[in-house]
Amino acid sequence: MNNKRILTFVSWVFISFLLIVGCSQTTTPNSSSTPSPAAQTANLTISAAASLRDAMDEIKPLYSKEKPNVSLSYNFGSSGALQQQIEQGAGVDIFISAATKQIDALQKKGLLVDGTRKDLLKNQLVLILPQNSTTVADFKDLTSPRIKKIALGEPKSVPAGQYAQQVLTSLKILDQVKSKAVYAKDVRQALNYVESGNADAGIVYLSDAKSTPKVKIVATASEKTHSPIVYPIAVLKSSKNVDAAKDLVQFLSGNQAKAVFEKQGFTVAGS
Repeated sequence: MNNKRILTFVSWVFISFLLIVGCSQTTTPNSSSTPSPAAQTANLTISAAASLRDAMDEIKPLYSKEKPNVSLSYNFGSSGALQQQIEQGAGVDIFISAATKQIDALQKKGLLVDGTRKDLLKNQLVLILPQNSTTVADFKDLTSPRIKKIALGEPKSVPAGQYAQQVLTSLKILDQVKSKAVYAKDVRQALNYVESGNADAGIVYLSDAKSTPKVKIVATASEKTHSPIVYPIAVLKSSKNVDAAKDLVQFLSGNQAKAVFEKQGFTVAGS
């Protein structure tokens, strides 16, 4: 009788041990297979105005040090073209426009993540010439017969072109210089036209003019002659990594990014 009790007790202990081991083995893989948020990887696509190319390229390795598991891919172009791509379903996580118009349009269509839109940067509009040129000294001098070609962004899709048109209209010289305009697909192409000597002058952002020694700035447009040059940023609902995108937006508003933007000729909004 005693032997039966002992055998029953030993069997019960052995079965209990097997159940405990089994449970621990089935729960352990689940807990270890889910990485912590810090370890999760993300691939972010940022569509940004062409004038941001140099700054964003410089910021990329800085962010990689902070978030080594997050990779950044850039798509640069005119803000209008980027807006159209997003509306047509392009897989974009973050959009940085060179004007509020494009962000406004996306917001009206409900394509932005609520609460993520903010003004990131400001810029200035400048008149540039090839480095060795002395043909003009001011915007009004663009009416001179010495100026044959003026490089501008296409006003329909390039904010820099829209601002330039506003300046020329404000100075009451648009009709006089319109025939000289050489329109570019984005502000960087307008800059290139002047760099290469294919245009006698150009109207671009200060940040673009500072990116090359091949041009010189001869005048800065008064802020009274054009709409405020503001670069808004927002996370898009098409993003598959909203939290990571929000984190990048926060980084772009921080001190490390601010130093890069200011070096490139931008002004950080709110500073």
